[in-house]
Amino acid sequence: MHGFVHWLQHDTGGLLTLCGCSIALLLFLIIKIKLEPFIALIAASLVLALAAGLPVSTIVGTALVSNKSLLETGFGSILGHSAAIIGLGTIFGALLERSGGADVLAARLQTAFGERGAPLAMGLTGLIFGIPVFFDVGIFVLAPLVYVAARRGGHSLVVYALPMLAGLSMTHAFLPPHPGPVAVTGLLGVSLGWMLIMGLICGLPAFLVAGVAWGSWIGKRVIIAVPEMDGRSGDGDGDGDELSAPTGEATAETGAAVERKAPLLSMIIGLIAVPLVLILGATFGTVYLKKSSALPVLTFLGTPAVALTIAVLLAFWLLGTRRGFSRTELAELSSNSLRPVAMILLVIGAGSFFGAVITATGVGKALSHTLTSAGLPLILLAYVISCGMRLAQGSATVAIVTTGGIVAPLVEKGHFSQPHIALIAVAISAGSIIASHVNDGGFWIVSRYFNMTVKDTLRTWTVLETILSVVGFTAAGLLSLAI
Repeated sequence: MHGFVHWLQHDTGGLLTLCGCSIALLLFLIIKIKLEPFIALIAASLVLALAAGLPVSTIVGTALVSNKSLLETGFGSILGHSAAIIGLGTIFGALLERSGGADVLAARLQTAFGERGAPLAMGLTGLIFGIPVFFDVGIFVLAPLVYVAARRGGHSLVVYALPMLAGLSMTHAFLPPHPGPVAVTGLLGVSLGWMLIMGLICGLPAFLVAGVAWGSWIGKRVIIAVPEMDGRSGDGDGDGDELSAPTGEATAETGAAVERKAPLLSMIIGLIAVPLVLILGATFGTVYLKKSSALPVLTFLGTPAVALTIAVLLAFWLLGTRRGFSRTELAELSSNSLRPVAMILLVIGAGSFFGAVITATGVGKALSHTLTSAGLPLILLAYVISCGMRLAQGSATVAIVTTGGIVAPLVEKGHFSQPHIALIAVAISAGSIIASHVNDGGFWIVSRYFNMTVKDTLRTWTVLETILSVVGFTAAGLLSLAI
């Protein structure tokens, strides 16, 4: 018995067996026991740590030195990186959504592209609006606009819905400030600027293939009628005749309707661009302006939390105060938007703890040795693990943080460049969205909002997610060969 325990804790095969068992336990707790993912991650991490023989003081600390425990440093290291970014990004997205920015964007794009280009216009709306808003919020806001486009065009709802869904899904998977990309950059130690650059380079082709090409092809074969509008049409009156931003909003103090003019499209695009430009400015500054006196300024303004704070303050003023929102309304909007973030942050923190345990137990070194012997590229391993986690339990965030924790020690040992690490992060993100099916909440949201049966959702949405995943990973893999 003692020899078996020693094999588990010290031999490469034993350590890999422990890691595999801990992942199996994690999936069992999430899928069969229906435990909240963040609790399941903590439980699996604790079991792995104890089975690997880590001292209790290392795992949870002592009464005197608790701040040096894996539990606290695992949570603290990632949340210090992610919490502010995700929180600010959430408020920013809520301000853009409440202002009617999506309606303005969709209307202008449809005017520019015309009736024949309406599917591409909806795709670009999802792509641009999806940068600051969560995936499900994007569907809630944009679905009525898709209905209007489908009624006007007279084609299957699928033709207009899939491009929009591809845009939302691509930004959610590959671009900050969404939780998955933010979390994986923290776990792998890569800047958000490089994640943004590589996410766009790999994600845009995936969006075009999955949303535009696949959406057009399958839309001719899966005919879905437009559901009843339920008063949620683009013009706010339920008739579906016009695409215009809603102007009547109720005040928190009186409940009376307040007429607010729709924001300018240039304002919406400009606000979305502010944090992206600042973050990219800092990234390129570190490459091309190393000796310039402007670098400290660019670095400060391009720090993601600072860039998003600037964007949020501008949005408060331009979309809030200047348009008649009271301080109470803005405070309530911010508070309500942050409520769904708590569980996301807990999952990210627990995933970081899982990664810290993997590093401390030596599993990362054992895996690295095995990979070196087998000659497998790390980017391929990251993608395969992420795909497996996604298929098994459905949550993209859980797939990302679990895979990031496993891969992080290998990335550190490999001494990769920042662009290369960003491509590994993209591969993990790509794996986390593959083959959305019945264990994914997004599957049911799409099915419900676009009037599709389970079979039709599998034929359209599930395939779309798989194409996004495969094309995004292929682009990342090819780029990694050139960097």
